Amino acid sequence: MNRILIILFLLIYNFSFAQESNVTSKQLSKQEIDSIFTEHIKKQLKIDTSIYRIYEYNDKIGKHFLVMTHNKIECEQREECYESIKVFCYLFKDNMYKMEWKLNDFIVPNAYEYSISHWTKYFTIDDYDKDGIADPIIIYGTQGMNDTADGRIKIVLYYKGNKRAIRHQNGILDDERHTQVDKEFYELPIEIQTHVKTVMQNINKNGLGIFPDGWEKAMKSKELKMDEN
Repeated sequence: MNRILIILFLLIYNFSFAQESNVTSKQLSKQEIDSIFTEHIKKQLKIDTSIYRIYEYNDKIGKHFLVMTHNKIECEQREECYESIKVFCYLFKDNMYKMEWKLNDFIVPNAYEYSISHWTKYFTIDDYDKDGIADPIIIYGTQGMNDTADGRIKIVLYYKGNKRAIRHQNGILDDERHTQVDKEFYELPIEIQTHVKTVMQNINKNGLGIFPDGWEKAMKSKELKMDEN
């Protein structure tokens, strides 16, 4: 009996240990950014817009730098407005930067949008499926005539080098709100899907977006387009 209990304990211990992830991440300070991403390095990497934030993370692939930038413009609506954002993800190996992926977005001309910004409050770098590889989830949005109430929201994931996205158009009126989900999103590990749904719930809760009524049920059914009924 004791031998069986010991075997069960070892199995549980080994399973728990296998679920541990060695992914680590941190946001770089301004001093770290200036010393690592010098003007020479930025020119070499063609980073031509202002750096907003940089995150360093390590997983079983190696050391990565995730660089967020934005391009400031003048506007009447607020003190700071940005017409575009970019996100670069580099693998740093053998003292060289290799671009893994790049994201670029901007305010839509003639759509009454005046700014676009990174929503780092919801940004995460974690290993949700415990495969030893980090799963960055990027969230950003635009501001329109009614601020975020009629702006756009985008949730972007790069999983094993492939991009998946959820795109949402906010609106004051019910029929103005639309959500579109890439079909590949539903191929992601359930742990990642669950976290993204939690992010969407928090965006709703914090008043930054209103997803169509019944969106959770629709996503459970793997629907690609969701509108207010």
